[in-house]
Amino acid sequence: MNRLASLSIVLLAGSVLSASALADTGVINLGPEEIIKAKGKEIVVPGYSVPSFEDWNNDGRKDLIVGEGGGGATGKIRVYLNVGTEADPCFADYFYAQEYGAWDLTCTPEGCLGCFPRLVNWDEDEKKDLLVGCGDGTVKVFLNIGSEDKPSFDVGTDLGAGPAFFLLDIGARATPSLVDWNNDGMTDLVAGGLDGAIHVYYNCGCGGFIPPRFTTSPPAGVFVQANGRDLIVPSGRSSPVIIDADGDGKKDIITGNTDGQILFYKNMGTDYLPMFAGYTMVQSNGKPIQLSGSLRSRPSVCYWTGSKDAHWDLLVGYGDGKIRLYRDSLTAGDVNRGLPTVGDFDGKGTLDAEDFTILVKALDMPVPVGGSPCDLNHDGVVNNLDLRIFADLWLAAYGADKK
Repeated sequence: MNRLASLSIVLLAGSVLSASALADTGVINLGPEEIIKAKGKEIVVPGYSVPSFEDWNNDGRKDLIVGEGGGGATGKIRVYLNVGTEADPCFADYFYAQEYGAWDLTCTPEGCLGCFPRLVNWDEDEKKDLLVGCGDGTVKVFLNIGSEDKPSFDVGTDLGAGPAFFLLDIGARATPSLVDWNNDGMTDLVAGGLDGAIHVYYNCGCGGFIPPRFTTSPPAGVFVQANGRDLIVPSGRSSPVIIDADGDGKKDIITGNTDGQILFYKNMGTDYLPMFAGYTMVQSNGKPIQLSGSLRSRPSVCYWTGSKDAHWDLLVGYGDGKIRLYRDSLTAGDVNRGLPTVGDFDGKGTLDAEDFTILVKALDMPVPVGGSPCDLNHDGVVNNLDLRIFADLWLAAYGADKK
């Protein structure tokens, strides 16, 4: 369930700073803000929106799944089916996720959170289940008792931890996801909360690997570290996404917070032992994302126009009930616009076999003082990671026209 994606970018001179320069600047810069619509109107859910983008009905097209509630509104989960295409999502009306196919699945709201849903395969029965964070800090799993293409869920079970199965409790405003945090082959639970910390509950493998079972040492989980201290997201209400955001092969953190910002924490450790320092603010069109009103930003990473271009995009839920999309600034035509392009090693304005040949010749060769254009992720070596980024750039430039 751990989905790490390399980020490959075109650098546009005098325009949007692209994330290929992230290793130098520490800044992720995405495209302009877009408000997601359904039936031609902006989506506005009751309470605080919590979006994700997954294939709900198994038709090969990603759908919009939105938690709602909090602020006095009941916690529910909306589903907007994609009636467009993989490359051009379009949404009609919505329906609510159901328990036993008979009534709306609900979460008891508390403060600024109703339901925080994420699709998972909890028991690996080939049917999608729901992992849901709740306002009171607990986390529930709703098992799919329907089918893969028509999900319907049971009444939900509170997650526990430890041999005595103590209630797993983040404290308040649980924002969970599943990821193999320490690369031991078992799925762990990573969650943010009101306290601004990033909590990790390791899968102990007790009684088998499926479903996951978590440790309680300490009861609040293990806190992710930054500069040798507990990482605390400024203004609190952390809402982390775990992804290799900069393409260096190590899991990073992108998180929301109370103040409506999106923060990027670069992994300065290893993929199996992540460690962090400071953060930078994720930008949109060259300016930090700073939503007005301090209404709790809750991001998720997606591939809005399909995964073929390998460039992740960002969905953000907020307290105004709307859903915002920030796309990677790369488009398929960028390499042919006469602009300086990452990967265009011979300066001819296109990505072609000659550029690939130059890159292959530079593999494992010493990088000269001042750097090398073949070192695409600026990590001081030219290796297979740079090959991956070049392949992503190639697909982004030409793959969209060959679907």
